[in-house]
Amino acid sequence: MPRSGFVYILASKPNGTLYVGVTSDLGRRVAEHRAGVASAFTAEYGVTRLVYTESHSDIRDAIRRETQIKKWRRAWKLRLIEENNPRWLDLYETLVHG
Repeated sequence: MPRSGFVYILASKPNGTLYVGVTSDLGRRVAEHRAGVASAFTAEYGVTRLVYTESHSDIRDAIRRETQIKKWRRAWKLRLIEENNPRWLDLYETLVHG
């Protein structure tokens, strides 16, 4: 049975620097970003605010979607975030505290 996966977007602040990633364990991965150990890029630019997520029942689909989003223009990524999270709330708190 395939393992599930998540595509996520982190931001440094509303309309700030963006990072698109994929993982099978969203809570753990975002915690790593917040601790500064997941990515040199996110650590250097303070990209720790979880602003968008989507789940996939198969990690391979999540990887394909991540690749697709990474190729998008910045404006398209901003629109995706704002359609789903118009206030740019940090979704990490909801993720860990329900």
